[in-house]
Amino acid sequence: MNNIRKLAFIGGGNMAAALISGLTKRGVQPAHIVAADPSTDQLQRLVRDYAIRTAPDNVSAVEGAEVVVLAVKPQQMRSVALGLAPHLAVSRPLLISVAAGIPHASLARWFGPQVAVIRTMPNRPALNGFGATGLYAPASVGAAHRALAETIMAAVSATVWVEHESQMDTVTALSGSGPAYFFLFMEALEAAAHERGLPSDVAHRLTLETAFGAAQMARHSADSLATLREQVTSKGGTTAAALEVLDAAGLRAIVAHAVAAADRRSAELAAEFGAL
Repeated sequence: MNNIRKLAFIGGGNMAAALISGLTKRGVQPAHIVAADPSTDQLQRLVRDYAIRTAPDNVSAVEGAEVVVLAVKPQQMRSVALGLAPHLAVSRPLLISVAAGIPHASLARWFGPQVAVIRTMPNRPALNGFGATGLYAPASVGAAHRALAETIMAAVSATVWVEHESQMDTVTALSGSGPAYFFLFMEALEAAAHERGLPSDVAHRLTLETAFGAAQMARHSADSLATLREQVTSKGGTTAAALEVLDAAGLRAIVAHAVAAADRRSAELAAEFGAL
């Protein structure tokens, strides 16, 4: 990756900034990164924080680039793609889309079949370097391009590949929307502790540290989540009493229904964007 002579970002928002930060920390020279964005403020922020180069327009940004990261809003992707397609047909860089919901078929149609396109779905924790990203590419995209895309996304997140593009909807429902599920549970946990008499600041800190500690335990353990849960649940103890309530309320079914709803909505949005 450090051999890349030019990596272009189309769009200079939060996800682009996170990736640029992660890439420069991993040794990519700022002079090899260029960004284009309609917002002068966004570009100035990137220059100030990471000393990268900027371009006056998208076409200038991608000229001579070996990799182009498409970090624009889904609604803007078609017009951006059609404006760049004639230029990319000649240089044929690797395209990495971080735009949610845009099907690979649409990207391939807009950019042309001669350009390698990889679709990714990062989540918001990637902005802090702790994200998770799902990646998809058809069989026509070679191993070298896949490895390069994975390395770039790994600068801010864990990475996983899915075999079928339809699985990207589930990735979206799990890791894309997932942080909000945890925030909701943490919010409810904090409120319950406060109602039981803990000061708000104490309840807040204990909630955050407990969530962080549980995640760290799971990340560093070879045991399954079920085994870890059992290890902190003594028969007849306080944890068992709480889990009985959650089980009786149908927590597992609620979570399953929620993920299914997000999965369906992701598919609907993909169909809408694909029809553009």
